[in-house]
Amino acid sequence: MSAEKDQTDTFEIAGRRFRSRLILGTGKYKDFEETKRAVEASGAEMVTVAVRRVNITDTGKENLLDYISPKTYTILPNTAGCYTTAEAVRTCRLAREAGVGNLVKLEVIGDENTLFPDMTATLEAAKILVDDGFDVLPYITDDPVACRKLEDLGCAAVMPLAAPIGSGLGVRNPYNIKIIVEHAKVPVIVDAGVGTASDAAFAMELGCDALLMNTAIAGAGDPILMASAMKKAVEAGREAFRAGRIGKKLYATASSPITDLIG
Repeated sequence: MSAEKDQTDTFEIAGRRFRSRLILGTGKYKDFEETKRAVEASGAEMVTVAVRRVNITDTGKENLLDYISPKTYTILPNTAGCYTTAEAVRTCRLAREAGVGNLVKLEVIGDENTLFPDMTATLEAAKILVDDGFDVLPYITDDPVACRKLEDLGCAAVMPLAAPIGSGLGVRNPYNIKIIVEHAKVPVIVDAGVGTASDAAFAMELGCDALLMNTAIAGAGDPILMASAMKKAVEAGREAFRAGRIGKKLYATASSPITDLIG
């Protein structure tokens, strides 16, 4: 694979084109400086920010955007911590009023223990936001039917979870993710549940367009080193998907031909 071809392997969300297929969350780091260093090590071009938890609207206080510049990165405000349609819609509008833009990650949580999304509320909020001019990236269960409905509503991408947020369990249902990838006409971004680099590579090997993570990096013993590891894992998984893996077989197949042996 030539370097020139690598440069053409990009993906697009709502008219924005990205080379990096790793999207980083910005919560749980010890401070904004560590957040900045992790983002730089990851090679990410897009970062997501919980509007209700991280300051990006009050210029009179320490602001994440002083460390992660919107001139360098695409800022993806998210509605983490919202449990109703109204809360999520209001949070997105607040971010837009603050000048962050129309690209938003929609989360409407339905269960406090698993942090699984409330799919009914997510669909309701997605429709309102799309109609209001937002480019919506919804966090959802790994449900192919829900993905299709959100795509039909006009969402710019779908973001099925790999496992519960912060669990580190990796992709629990690769078959559903594969079905989603095969049928989606918008980018598929696996969101939540990745624990380590092998999880990231596996998710990308399934054919996902990108991967979003936070806890796996911010909660690591060395977040900066883990960010670097995740960058390599996402790249390796993507290349493996493009290359096409060999088929699985029950019995061995000789690496060398057994005809015309010497001696």
